[in-house]
Amino acid sequence: METETEKRVSARITGRVQGVGFRNFTQRRARRLGVTGWVRNEPDGSVRLEAEGPTDALESLVEAVHQGPRMARVQEVDADWSDADDEFEVFQVRR
Repeated sequence: METETEKRVSARITGRVQGVGFRNFTQRRARRLGVTGWVRNEPDGSVRLEAEGPTDALESLVEAVHQGPRMARVQEVDADWSDADDEFEVFQVRR
């Protein structure tokens, strides 16, 4: 059991990140990396990401959301790291 490598990342992504396929992009990447959690649009125009998994997979996910899909223009990714609490079973888009 690798609980010492399991982490959680909470991130707020700003820029042109709504209406450009950002949530689906993030979900596909997270599932490919074996990460659980969720992503959703926020009323202020940002995107919120909550994810748990192996540290290296989460780092890859955070790196991916710095770019986002082709039409996105990411200005900032504000990420906070903590220990995982196994809250999620899959990665999903929340509305």
